[in-house]
Amino acid sequence: MTPTTARQDRGGGMTPVTARRGLAAPAAGRRTAGLRRTLALGRSEGLLLRRNGLAVAIALTLPIATVLGLRSSPELTGVIGADIGAAVVTAVAALSLNLFVYYHLVTALVARREELVLKRLRTGEPTDLEILAGAAAPAVTVAWTQIAVAAIAAAIWFGVPLPVNILLVLTAIILGTAVFVLLAAASTAMTPTVELAQLTTTPMLVIPLTLSGLYVPLTELPHPVELLGRLLPLTPVVDLLRLGLSGTTTDGRTVDFAGSLAPAVPSVLTLLAWIVLGALATRRWFRWEPRR
Repeated sequence: MTPTTARQDRGGGMTPVTARRGLAAPAAGRRTAGLRRTLALGRSEGLLLRRNGLAVAIALTLPIATVLGLRSSPELTGVIGADIGAAVVTAVAALSLNLFVYYHLVTALVARREELVLKRLRTGEPTDLEILAGAAAPAVTVAWTQIAVAAIAAAIWFGVPLPVNILLVLTAIILGTAVFVLLAAASTAMTPTVELAQLTTTPMLVIPLTLSGLYVPLTELPHPVELLGRLLPLTPVVDLLRLGLSGTTTDGRTVDFAGSLAPAVPSVLTLLAWIVLGALATRRWFRWEPRR
């Protein structure tokens, strides 16, 4: 075995020659190599995504269909908010994260697990985090593109003003993405096959979306249901997007961000809590090999 092929897998075995000689690569070099591996895995997953006709159709039609649907139904503005442009962007962002990032990633990870792809990757150079990040990259890219397209379309058709606080908008999208990627990885533990993904993901697809305040204001629901809705992972994303885009809260109050960002703190803390829970659940229950 040559020095360039000697390497160590996670179950033990050969030690890399460079490690034995104490010639560890610089941290910057390791980060660069890790980024290259993640991008390579993401490109491979992207090619597989392109071959999924249903996923491609959803990716292409979701933002425009949502904008056109709300544009042709102005009566919906009374249900989801007075600012229809901001409501459109919020709706597309919530649907993209919940229906595309979460569901697509569950099915993709389960498929790769059952095909032994994850097991083979794990015996190679990529770390666990790189493998998961590479698998999630195409879905995240599509979701963020959908949000950007929806924002452009809403600006053209509804005259969306500049966001009141762009930092809150970015915080909602970035933290929300992290939450649903981790929840997708954790949900694979309950999904033995791709065919059963529709069943195992239904609670996470339906309940958070229904109780997010996107369609029915939470203040109109019974107090226990309202409290449950505020604790679910999609609600803080909707709240932060509304605050950042139009400066209004879920109960219709206008916020002056020149004074304080206090109204955004509960939503940020809720998303951070979900990130911690999702990371712990993924670390504890995520499987790299088929369930037998």
